[in-house]
Amino acid sequence: MALKIVSGIAFFIALFFGFVATRQGKFNYERSGLIEAPADKIFPYISQFSMGGQWSPYEKIDPNMKKTFSGADGQPGSMMVFEGNSQAGSGQLELIKLIPNELVEIKLTMTKPIRAENLVIYKLTPEGNGTRFSWSMSGDGGFFGKLLNVFIDCENMVAGSFTEGIANLKTLVESQK
Repeated sequence: MALKIVSGIAFFIALFFGFVATRQGKFNYERSGLIEAPADKIFPYISQFSMGGQWSPYEKIDPNMKKTFSGADGQPGSMMVFEGNSQAGSGQLELIKLIPNELVEIKLTMTKPIRAENLVIYKLTPEGNGTRFSWSMSGDGGFFGKLLNVFIDCENMVAGSFTEGIANLKTLVESQK
């Protein structure tokens, strides 16, 4: 009898992990918003790590986050290493590509609470009298990411943060007029 119970449990565990393995591991989350300002007024806030704290929703999670900057801020190769609480996590941002007033690409390497490497892209596109700011993040969550997505709607969680950040940036930039 005990063997049947153990066999049944093992079968359902194997079935669950088989289900998890079929889930999509790669992701790409993106949100955008219109900012009533030219791209050159927005660009410093998205290209310089030292200015990101003025609008980033992630830094509000831990106001005591430790940050260390290296390299020429706003230039490819510049970095910000951060160490936050258990909710904010720890890791590193590295600016890898920059097209003035158009595009910023950042490699995000998380070390806590889980290890991950993602690509963050900020795009600025002229639209009417303003600029459309698009914020995306893509990566491959691997098996752990697949497992996490079974229980948590990661896209919805990230999208909420992106939407908040876009609204913060909009308010900040538009108040500078």
